[in-house]
Amino acid sequence: MIRAAFLALLLAATGAAAQQKVQSGPGAMLRGLDKVNGQTVDVELKTGETVAVFGLDVALGDCRFPVDNPTGDAFAYLTIWESGKADQLFDGWMIATSPALNALDHARYDVWVIRCITPAAD
Repeated sequence: MIRAAFLALLLAATGAAAQQKVQSGPGAMLRGLDKVNGQTVDVELKTGETVAVFGLDVALGDCRFPVDNPTGDAFAYLTIWESGKADQLFDGWMIATSPALNALDHARYDVWVIRCITPAAD
């Protein structure tokens, strides 16, 4: 019952978001967290670029934001894997305002989207 209610809520939210006009930005601002020592790092990367965030490699496929509200919600397509390994830990869209909705599942590190890089932010 709860799962069905959650699915209905998710579909309703997706429908509303699908009606928004979005634009792709040239990059994204991400934040990484080392859960063991509490250290955080902010990383700016361009679309198509891969950067190291602690012991993880993070690749940005795209970052989209609402045209009417460029500083609003960011949607970034990320691929994340441990440095030196081929298996992906995460491959999908992360949403800045709802990072737990589709989050990286790693014992030590966490990565989430802060915002897209926009022409107004340059």
